[in-house]
Amino acid sequence: MFIVSLSYIAPLEEIDAQLEHHVLWLKQCYADGLFLASGRKEPRTGGIILARGERHVLQQRLAQDPFALAGLARYDMTEFHPSMTAAGLEALQDSQAA
Repeated sequence: MFIVSLSYIAPLEEIDAQLEHHVLWLKQCYADGLFLASGRKEPRTGGIILARGERHVLQQRLAQDPFALAGLARYDMTEFHPSMTAAGLEALQDSQAA
Protein backbone atom coordinates (compact mmCIF):
# COMPACT_ATOMS: atom_id res chain seq x y z
CA MET A 1 0.00 0.00 0.00
CA PHE A 2 1.16 3.55 -0.63
CA ILE A 3 0.61 6.99 0.80
CA VAL A 4 1.08 9.60 -1.91
CA SER A 5 1.58 13.16 -0.76
CA LEU A 6 0.98 15.81 -3.42
CA SER A 7 2.51 19.23 -2.78
CA TYR A 8 1.43 22.13 -4.93
CA ILE A 9 4.29 23.99 -6.59
CA ALA A 10 2.07 26.52 -8.38
CA PRO A 11 -0.46 29.15 -7.28
CA LEU A 12 -3.94 27.92 -6.33
CA GLU A 13 -5.41 29.75 -9.34
CA GLU A 14 -3.45 27.38 -11.61
CA ILE A 15 -4.46 24.38 -9.48
CA ASP A 16 -8.13 25.38 -9.66
CA ALA A 17 -7.92 25.72 -13.45
CA GLN A 18 -6.97 22.01 -13.68
CA LEU A 19 -9.12 20.75 -10.79
CA GLU A 20 -11.98 19.38 -12.91
CA HIS A 21 -9.53 17.35 -15.03
CA HIS A 22 -7.72 16.17 -11.89
CA VAL A 23 -11.02 14.95 -10.37
CA LEU A 24 -11.85 13.01 -13.56
CA TRP A 25 -8.40 11.41 -13.39
CA LEU A 26 -9.00 10.51 -9.71
CA LYS A 27 -12.35 8.92 -10.55
CA GLN A 28 -10.72 6.76 -13.24
CA CYS A 29 -8.04 5.61 -10.79
CA TYR A 30 -10.78 4.63 -8.32
CA ALA A 31 -12.68 2.80 -11.07
CA ASP A 32 -9.48 0.91 -11.92
CA GLY A 33 -9.10 -0.18 -8.28
CA LEU A 34 -5.83 1.69 -7.74
CA PHE A 35 -6.99 4.34 -5.24
CA LEU A 36 -8.61 3.69 -1.85
CA ALA A 37 -8.96 7.23 -0.47
CA SER A 38 -7.96 10.78 -1.36
CA GLY A 39 -8.45 14.33 -0.20
CA ARG A 40 -7.04 17.82 0.26
CA LYS A 41 -4.46 18.76 2.84
CA GLU A 42 -5.40 21.45 5.35
CA PRO A 43 -4.17 24.09 4.86
CA ARG A 44 -4.66 23.66 1.11
CA THR A 45 -1.07 22.96 0.06
CA GLY A 46 -1.72 19.69 -1.77
CA GLY A 47 -3.44 16.38 -1.21
CA ILE A 48 -3.08 12.81 0.03
CA ILE A 49 -3.88 9.60 -1.86
CA LEU A 50 -4.04 6.13 -0.33
CA ALA A 51 -3.28 3.64 -3.10
CA ARG A 52 -2.61 -0.04 -3.63
CA GLY A 53 -0.97 -2.07 -6.35
CA GLU A 54 2.47 -2.16 -7.92
CA ARG A 55 4.86 0.77 -7.49
CA HIS A 56 5.62 1.08 -11.22
CA VAL A 57 1.90 1.14 -12.10
CA LEU A 58 1.23 3.84 -9.53
CA GLN A 59 4.19 5.89 -10.76
CA GLN A 60 2.89 5.69 -14.33
CA ARG A 61 -0.59 6.79 -13.27
CA LEU A 62 0.72 9.68 -11.17
CA ALA A 63 2.63 10.89 -14.21
CA GLN A 64 -0.72 11.09 -16.05
CA ASP A 65 -2.35 13.33 -13.43
CA PRO A 66 -3.26 16.67 -15.04
CA PHE A 67 -1.47 18.38 -12.14
CA ALA A 68 1.72 16.50 -13.06
CA LEU A 69 1.32 17.10 -16.79
CA ALA A 70 0.98 20.86 -16.15
CA GLY A 71 3.91 20.92 -13.69
CA LEU A 72 1.69 22.01 -10.78
CA ALA A 73 2.52 19.41 -8.10
CA ARG A 74 5.30 17.27 -6.66
CA TYR A 75 4.54 13.67 -5.62
CA ASP A 76 6.15 11.78 -2.72
CA MET A 77 5.32 8.08 -2.35
CA THR A 78 5.69 6.10 0.86
CA GLU A 79 5.14 2.35 0.76
CA PHE A 80 3.90 0.68 3.92
CA HIS A 81 2.44 -2.64 5.02
CA PRO A 82 -0.54 -2.13 7.36
CA SER A 83 -0.53 -4.77 10.06
CA MET A 84 -3.28 -3.24 12.22
CA THR A 85 -6.46 -1.35 11.35
CA ALA A 86 -9.57 -0.01 13.00
CA ALA A 87 -12.65 -2.23 13.07
CA GLY A 88 -14.22 -2.39 9.64
CA LEU A 89 -10.95 -1.73 7.78
CA GLU A 90 -9.44 -5.20 8.10
CA ALA A 91 -9.38 -5.57 4.31
CA LEU A 92 -6.57 -3.01 4.25
CA GLN A 93 -4.27 -5.20 6.33
CA ASP A 94 -1.30 -6.68 4.54
CA SER A 95 -1.07 -10.43 5.10
CA GLN A 96 2.71 -10.11 4.62
CA ALA A 97 3.12 -7.51 7.39
CA ALA A 98 4.65 -8.62 10.63
